[in-house]
Amino acid sequence: MNATLPPLPSFPTIQALPDQLISQIAAGEVVERPSAVVKELLENALDAGATQITVRLEQGGVKRIAVTDNGRGIAADQLPLALARHATSKIASLHDLENVATLGFRGEALASIAAVAQLTLTTRTADAAHAWEIGGSHHGTVSPAPGGPGTTIDVQDLYFNTPARRKFLKSEQTEYGHCAEVVRRIALARPDVTFSLTHNGRTVDHWNIGELDKRCAQILGDDFAMARLALEEIAGPLRLRGFAGLPTASKARADGQFFYVNGRFVRDKLLVHAVRAAYQDVLHGDRYPSYVLMLDLDPALVDVNVHPSKIEVRFRDSRAVHQFIFHAVSRALSQTSATSHGATPAPVPSSGGALGWMRDQAQQTSFGAQFSNQHARPFSDRAGVSQSLADYGALFQPQAPGQPFAANHSPPPSLAALTGAAGNAPLTDEEFPLGFALAQLHGVFVLAQNSKGLIIVDMHAAHERIMYEQLKTALDGNEMYVQPLLIPVTFFADGVEIGTAEEHQETLSALGFDIAVMSPTTLAVRAVPALLKNADAQTLARDVLRDVREFGGSRVLLERRNELLGTLACHTAVRANRSLSITEMNALLRQMEATERADQCNHGRPTWSQLALSDLDKLFMRGQ
Repeated sequence: MNATLPPLPSFPTIQALPDQLISQIAAGEVVERPSAVVKELLENALDAGATQITVRLEQGGVKRIAVTDNGRGIAADQLPLALARHATSKIASLHDLENVATLGFRGEALASIAAVAQLTLTTRTADAAHAWEIGGSHHGTVSPAPGGPGTTIDVQDLYFNTPARRKFLKSEQTEYGHCAEVVRRIALARPDVTFSLTHNGRTVDHWNIGELDKRCAQILGDDFAMARLALEEIAGPLRLRGFAGLPTASKARADGQFFYVNGRFVRDKLLVHAVRAAYQDVLHGDRYPSYVLMLDLDPALVDVNVHPSKIEVRFRDSRAVHQFIFHAVSRALSQTSATSHGATPAPVPSSGGALGWMRDQAQQTSFGAQFSNQHARPFSDRAGVSQSLADYGALFQPQAPGQPFAANHSPPPSLAALTGAAGNAPLTDEEFPLGFALAQLHGVFVLAQNSKGLIIVDMHAAHERIMYEQLKTALDGNEMYVQPLLIPVTFFADGVEIGTAEEHQETLSALGFDIAVMSPTTLAVRAVPALLKNADAQTLARDVLRDVREFGGSRVLLERRNELLGTLACHTAVRANRSLSITEMNALLRQMEATERADQCNHGRPTWSQLALSDLDKLFMRGQ
């Protein structure tokens, strides 16, 4: 049975819309809710050069929004035009539109707001004898009014003439929350301006003029202020500045992310992706980083006229912008709490290594004297402090269960050796930020002492990060050295593994593997990356084949490279319940100090933590 189609609606003849209806339709795009009014008025105030802005709200902004600034003001003869549609002092030609240097530019905001609310504009220029007012009970008439230099725009009874729109608003507290968030965003971008926010007659926030770091602490809290990295990079016409939150300060929601383009808060997928990609090596699970980042560039290189609320932008060279932001944030995150104390990582030598060097030194002299002698030399000259990670693999040989590593076990250093050196000169955190090892706890943690107190290191997580960074460096530099196996490791393989090994020989070779098909059911591992030579070859081979099969040969080296290298690093990292000597523990600490991103393992978990002496004093109520 055929369904009966509904009759087509009949339309009247085409006619021009009344001006009031046009304005109300336009207002629907610009004035979505009270927070949109707050945003437009704040942007106008900043464009007018204001250094002090007060926002007063009643009933979440639905009843009243009043924004007062000390900007340039508007001349009396210009006031009627200020409320007209598509009237603005900010652009006059297509060239101006393509080089927008102000936050507002369309000339729609005040007209749209006036179309759906009772608007009163009071303003006074610096050379005027008194203020002037338009709107309110005077409607379109300009009349004298009291007021100091600057502008006050008072918006009352939002959507009074469009009740259907008003029904879609949420509760007073919800609407106020949106308004407060807009004020916070704009205040973050302009620490050179004093902002004050009141709601229902009560002052909620007040931020005086100050530096960006202080404004961030005021708005985002002390947790962010204590766990962020300063960032400033310039490349050609691009400049990125601000703060990137430490991975350990990540959040379950993306509500701590503030990105600005030429002072304008934006939500741009390109920018979010670039920052997220920079964090991917150090962020745990589905956590979100916090950051306040400001991108400055020539206005001609970015189009801000792509969205009614100006929340999105389009870049002329989006790829260049993406790469610049990605590398800038990556470099900031490569600083660790250990390496940011002033220590300069030494270059990684091609052979030898800190562990072997330290064992040799321990045989020649006492452990304390060894570090006393080192103290007299600059950090960057200490041979072997940053060493080939292949030596870790050689040292951390699998032993029988419960047996220690086959290494020289030097006696623990004396307290004097840890806290002083030749001439009784104290060791500083600039030289050895992670201090010196004291002991190993339950075969999992390394306990060390520095000048601040106690360092606790998760040895597997720390070694995993070290191995991971070394693998990345080797692959990026086409220096993934291969270790042929004296006796190939053969194992039973299913048809899928056999097919993957045959199809992706080039990818496997680039990763340092030689996996040959010996029969329809057998694979042989004939070579592995030299850095992983002491890992279990069969397990390594199976994991590599699985990832290559899942993501594809070319994609695994491009898009999924880091996940694969993380898997390999985890295989070769020193495991829990392995007994390490003091020498080995100190070598691990020195290597952490010389490794980028050593504060987190590949999964974003912290690798070490500091317990200050003051924290220990509190535990034992010392001085109380």
